Amino acid sequence: MAHFSREDEAMLQAMLRQLFQSVKEKIKGAPSLECAEEILLHLEETDENFHNYEFVKYLRQYICNTLGSMIEEEMEKCTSDQNQGEESGYDTVVQHVTKRTQESKEYKEMMHYLKNIMMAVVESMINKFEEDELRFQERQKKIQKEKSNSYCTDNCSDSDSSFNQSYKFCQGKLQLILDQLDPGQSKEVRYEALQMLCSAPPSDVLNCENWTSVCEKLTVSLADPDPVFSDRILKFYAQTFTLSPLHMTKEIYTSLAKHLELYFLSRENHIPTLSTGVDVTNPNVTRLLKKIRLLNEYQKEVPSFWIRHPEKYMEEIVESTLSLLSVKHDQSHLVSQKVLDPVYFLALVDAKAVWFKKWMHAYYSRTVLLRLLEKKYKCLINTAVQQCIQYFELCETMKTDATLQHSKHCGNKQQNFHYSGQELQYIYFIHSVCLLGRLLIYTQGRKLFPIKLKNRKDSLSLTDLMVLFTQLIYYSPSCPKMTSAGQSENYSPASMITEVLWIFCDQKECAIECLYNSTVIEALLQPVHNIMKGTEAASHCMETALIHIADILTRIASVEEGLILLLYGETMNSSDEENPAGAHIIAQFTKKLLDEDIPMFCGSEMWPAVTGAFISVCRQIYGTCEGLQVLIPYSLHESIAKAWKKTSLLSERTPTPVEGSDSVDALSQQSQNIMAWEENLLADLLNFAATPKGLLLLQRTGAMNECVALMFNRYTKKLQVNRPKKFDYDVIVTQVASTAAGAVALQNSGFINALITELWANLECGRDDVRVTHPRSTPVDPIDRSCQKSFLALVTLLSSPAVYELVGNQELPNKAEYCLREVPTCIIDIIDRLIILNSEAKIHSLFNYEQSHIFGLRDFIIDGLSVERNHVLVRINLTGGPLERILPPRVLDKGNDPYPWPMFSSYPLPNCYISEVRRNTDIKQDNDLSKLLSHLKIPDKQTEWIENCRRQFCKTMKTKPDTISGAALVELLEKFVFHLSETPSECYFPLVEYKAADANVKNESLSSVQQLGIEMTVRYGKFLNLLNDGAENQLSLVLKHCERFLKQQQAPVKSSFHILFICLQTSYAGYDWFISSLFLIMLGDKEKTFQFLQQFSRLLASAFLWLPRLHISKYLPVDILQSGIHPVYFCSTHYIEMLLKTEVPLVFSAFHMSGFAPSQICLQWITQCFWNYLDWIEICHYIATCVFLGPDYQVYICIAIFKHLQQDILEHTQAQDLQVFLKEEALHGFRVSNYFEYMEILEQNYRPVVLRDMRSIRGQST
Repeated sequence: MAHFSREDEAMLQAMLRQLFQSVKEKIKGAPSLECAEEILLHLEETDENFHNYEFVKYLRQYICNTLGSMIEEEMEKCTSDQNQGEESGYDTVVQHVTKRTQESKEYKEMMHYLKNIMMAVVESMINKFEEDELRFQERQKKIQKEKSNSYCTDNCSDSDSSFNQSYKFCQGKLQLILDQLDPGQSKEVRYEALQMLCSAPPSDVLNCENWTSVCEKLTVSLADPDPVFSDRILKFYAQTFTLSPLHMTKEIYTSLAKHLELYFLSRENHIPTLSTGVDVTNPNVTRLLKKIRLLNEYQKEVPSFWIRHPEKYMEEIVESTLSLLSVKHDQSHLVSQKVLDPVYFLALVDAKAVWFKKWMHAYYSRTVLLRLLEKKYKCLINTAVQQCIQYFELCETMKTDATLQHSKHCGNKQQNFHYSGQELQYIYFIHSVCLLGRLLIYTQGRKLFPIKLKNRKDSLSLTDLMVLFTQLIYYSPSCPKMTSAGQSENYSPASMITEVLWIFCDQKECAIECLYNSTVIEALLQPVHNIMKGTEAASHCMETALIHIADILTRIASVEEGLILLLYGETMNSSDEENPAGAHIIAQFTKKLLDEDIPMFCGSEMWPAVTGAFISVCRQIYGTCEGLQVLIPYSLHESIAKAWKKTSLLSERTPTPVEGSDSVDALSQQSQNIMAWEENLLADLLNFAATPKGLLLLQRTGAMNECVALMFNRYTKKLQVNRPKKFDYDVIVTQVASTAAGAVALQNSGFINALITELWANLECGRDDVRVTHPRSTPVDPIDRSCQKSFLALVTLLSSPAVYELVGNQELPNKAEYCLREVPTCIIDIIDRLIILNSEAKIHSLFNYEQSHIFGLRDFIIDGLSVERNHVLVRINLTGGPLERILPPRVLDKGNDPYPWPMFSSYPLPNCYISEVRRNTDIKQDNDLSKLLSHLKIPDKQTEWIENCRRQFCKTMKTKPDTISGAALVELLEKFVFHLSETPSECYFPLVEYKAADANVKNESLSSVQQLGIEMTVRYGKFLNLLNDGAENQLSLVLKHCERFLKQQQAPVKSSFHILFICLQTSYAGYDWFISSLFLIMLGDKEKTFQFLQQFSRLLASAFLWLPRLHISKYLPVDILQSGIHPVYFCSTHYIEMLLKTEVPLVFSAFHMSGFAPSQICLQWITQCFWNYLDWIEICHYIATCVFLGPDYQVYICIAIFKHLQQDILEHTQAQDLQVFLKEEALHGFRVSNYFEYMEILEQNYRPVVLRDMRSIRGQST
């Protein structure tokens, strides 16, 4: 330290003085030394001038000079040695360099040096401060000329002082001050004593031995009639609250609370009454309000630090407060002459009971508060409830205008100096509502109910209180229009109660106990009933009240328990005509609003707001499968579409404002309102797409393109589709992308273009924020995290039948040359540029060839280039379930032989990929079932034989499922379907005569897709030993006959849709996997297969198992036919989603979190008849089960699969690759027979609804 000069020391002292001077006010406000230290430690976070202080600049420069070169060397070393990792490695480098620096010798020497010089500087400053303090004390002695024994100074610092700068008063001096404060002393003496008391450190006063006497004197002094004297005492209290720790301020607070309690209990004080009101200019009232406000300010601040102190301190504060608020005057006189209680004045300074909200927030204080309320001060809850009842009675009896004035007064910002009795009652009512609202959030608070009230025979329950609240919404006055957004506070009764009920809705347990019962729902819907009946009460129901009610109902409907209550009521009977469930009333009212069928709203400016609010309730309902089922009869989609079209025409006719005209602002506002209403209606229509059946309804409205365009517009702006309940865009996109019309709409809106552009930017351009010094590492993951979202979106889009609309009938560009700046804009471009890299031009056009091509291959599977290519080729050439094919892994193994699998580049396929499963060679396994068939006699009544056969089938599936295969299965299916087709009650479609020989169809051509399907079918059939040579020709003839047979039952599509949608062309766009499955079941017998299909086509099951059966079929309603949406989607998958939510809720939530819809993957499973997902025996059991037991078992089997996959689904949801897992992975370990008993339970619970809807597809024109 030899080089540290006096000039350096003086400079550092000056720097420190500047720093301390700047933060002086912050430190003075600290209640303790520890808090002051915390302020200094976090100064950089709180002081915007921190880096401008000279002392900080000095330290920064010193550190730079000492450690700068070492830090630079470490940075260079880390950058050069850094291994290939993630791009976030920059943070890792900083952490590493920081750690190395702190462990270095240079750092330790620097810290040692700084510590020594700072100790020297601070010690010098302290010595100088003590010298200055001594000189100051000497001057004070001379000025005061006090006797040496009147007071003494002590250099011993006060341990309770925040900054160790106070000096204790001796007991003699304090006693002298107390004597001088005696009311018998002269005014001058008392003033001087009070001045000395205020100048003394509060901690010294509170720590004195005779504090009890001091407290008594202070309490008496608070009641002094001299306003100047009482104000000074109040300032002493305020100073104490600010500067002293809790154990001191607790004494002051309880003293002030006790004084106020005595003040209100004393008959000598002139406390205002309800009849006179409160004049705040009155000196006595002013002083009282100051004391109440000081008490309230401390109430709101103390919860932030009382947890750090013993509970007894907090309990004394709480009890003294409750004791004060429990003060009641003699109520024998008239109400108008009632003396105001303390709670009225507390409500004046804290109308929304913020103090109570803060005390109830933490468990620490809430426990004590609720215990005291229950055991000693329950009267506070009773009076709060009583006040709400009185206000409600006032609203019923008084004229609206008279009551309206005080509610409007509380909301305005004009200063008021006099509060009438009605205004005081209203303010106390607001305080009571807020207090009760906070109390009921918590379980222990709700346990205080029911309560017994005066002048009431029965106890008041929670339900009674909720009904009272709801009645107050539409009986109490409020602002004529909705409160403006610019107003910071809204004290209207309806708004206050609505906020309270909103909070209840957000607390599940609270909502279940308070709101989710029929009595409360009926109370909420009472004004709606009145309006629809046209009773007189309807005229008193303002539009704002209806909007508040709708907001509450929307929140109720957004929670499962609330939704079930609205749909079915507490009796779980939705169809009760005398007492319909809430959802029916809401839907009826909403439809009337949309159709402008309610006279009181005709021409009202508030009509769009009221209508929009109730549509929001319906949106929460029809956004779920079960809710949509209930609301379908009301055709809300048609009413909303009609209103949208009308508004759209109105917006087109709105004249353009002329500059300079007085009507410019009015026209502009009108135009904005119309556009906002039009957009809201489109958003309401869009939310129908949340479910499969809802998507069908949306398409029928003709607004699909506009809705998808709105979704894309909001998506680009990062806006939400559904405000009350967060709804993932991805779920709606998944549903929309599952249909042909939806896929076209997505493409027309620019959604797909934007997705591909974003993907290309991530793959080929990289991010703009990547550091130049940190080059992008070679990816080791199959998909870079930056491309994960885009990849999953592509997986969702490329689903059947939408994939045909996006890539069908298109050829790859295969250009001779590609510009480096040429960006793909469609799916075909992505396939051309990233997947089918069959030319040098394509390879050279990629900046990141390996990563981009890996991504392209990943559209089918996962991981590094050659390994991925091998996996793709094996997967394409192998057909079978989890036990029937062996796929090479997607990653390299550890060890000497990382990839022992042979590369597949030419036929034949290596044997190591062919599974040695049990083939169709064991005939003995069919004996039991053959006996069953031989013993089944056909009685006169075929229905009895059918039921017996179904019963025996179930028994066999549970005990010996493997026997249902091979020739026995063929015989059973043939006999069963034949007799069903001969039973009129079992036939759903009419008999169609078909006469065509093989020669008639032999020369007809098959599409390339069909030819490829035939090859795969025959290859799979030979692998299973089910087919022989020549099976290709037999299967081709079956397909040709079926196509001609089904064409006889097709209807011409008169809509213009057939121009747009490939799926509406004459031929089915995809491959018929059901026919292939039947061909294998029939062991390649052409005649049996086609005969079976002809008979089977008459049954309802054919509509759901055999998808081409209803391709542009004349048996479907025209609107469904033109939509191109198959009944499997809008019926089967709709109920799969509905049942999944109830039966396997965790899986349903996982889908929702992943932004993926169960309907899409189920549609894929069913479309390809579970090929490559299940082993052959399970495919047979799937088909047989649906044929024997009914098409609704298609739904139950899918639910059983999800139940089986639950753990895997949850894991892949967490890994964010659920779509990939479900689309690529086989259903390992799933057997239909293992879940047969579970599916029978599902049948008992859901068959009446599911099968009824399946039977209605021919006449379903919702």
